Amino acid sequence: MSDTRIAFIGAGNMAASLIGGLRAKGLDAAQIRASDPGADTRARVSADHGVETFADNAEAIQGVDVIVLAVKPQAMKTVCESLRPSLQPHQLVVSIAAGINCASLNNWLGAQPIVRCMPNTPALVSQGVSGLYATAEVSAEQRDQAQELLCAVGIALWLEQEQQLDAVTAVSGSGPAYFFLLIEAMTAAGVKLGLPRDVAEQLAERTALGAAHMAVASDVDAAELRRRVTSPGGTTQAAIESFQAGGFEALVETALTAAAHRSAELAEQLGK
Repeated sequence: MSDTRIAFIGAGNMAASLIGGLRAKGLDAAQIRASDPGADTRARVSADHGVETFADNAEAIQGVDVIVLAVKPQAMKTVCESLRPSLQPHQLVVSIAAGINCASLNNWLGAQPIVRCMPNTPALVSQGVSGLYATAEVSAEQRDQAQELLCAVGIALWLEQEQQLDAVTAVSGSGPAYFFLLIEAMTAAGVKLGLPRDVAEQLAERTALGAAHMAVASDVDAAELRRRVTSPGGTTQAAIESFQAGGFEALVETALTAAAHRSAELAEQLGK
């Protein structure tokens, strides 16, 4: 990405985190620009990262190699159609908007090389994971550019089929909320068991963080890690058996299936 020029269309939190990640990895501020209708948003991104900002999207994409669409899904059609007359055939379009498929983007933009991404909110603290899908028009160099872009705030994983992004949405896109829900529930249970709320909250949060670090760093899968901390007849076994008696695994599968189905529905609705 050392000589890649990038324009962000939309300069909200996710765009700002990507810009910050790129700057932290050494990309010069002169190679990055951003557009946004909000004057305060433009001023904040410019002040925080030293990049040039624009109120006009078409002006922002002039002369760039990569265009990152970071607007709300409901605004995507209008934004894309307004950009279309100003696009150059070689410009890579990277969409980080949920629920907008490549067919819709092609319909609104014309025949551009497109990479569709599903990032998640931990990207805001440089711990994100993204699923990426590229259309046939995307070159090997452009795939590398898209990967480096998303890896600025975490890791990026390529998918062979676009429909797999619905599953990515269910697992990692929506996934942080599942862990927040578990932290909420563990905190509430700790309070009922007699702990002060701040103590219960820190115990739940730090346990989640530590377990995630162990899972990422380990050379065995999560099932084996669970077995290693579950002593026969002990406290952990009592808790795990309670989870399983309540249908925990089936409930998780049902929840993720619902999220994946909703992702597909939104793509159909928003792509019209």
